Amino acid sequence: VQLQASGGGLVQAGGSLRLSCAYSGRTDRKYDKGWFRQAPGKEREWITAISTAGELYYKASVEGRFTISEDSAKNTVYLQMNSLKPEDTAIYYCAFRNSWSVRDAYDYWGQGTQVTVSS
Repeated sequence: VQLQASGGGLVQAGGSLRLSCAYSGRTDRKYDKGWFRQAPGKEREWITAISTAGELYYKASVEGRFTISEDSAKNTVYLQMNSLKPEDTAIYYCAFRNSWSVRDAYDYWGQGTQVTVSS
């Protein structure tokens, strides 16, 4: 499966952005779908995921502000980000994990989209 993230940009603190992750290829398979981010000088971190059963998971620092969703008809996963803070500035990546995987690591990655939040 191939992933293409988009929707990043520059926004003021308190503003909103919606990221999209369009996927193609083996869309017939089931995947856990997640978003990660990497801030300058920091390691990449997981922030949210939607399981094959539709369960939603969030990192504590984004819960209540970010929402992950999926439109399977459009083969797209979204990340709605509200009440953005300067510390949300990072490159955001979407990633999929094979449903049968026993590893925590994700198997497929998009190219990343830059989100910059100004104070």
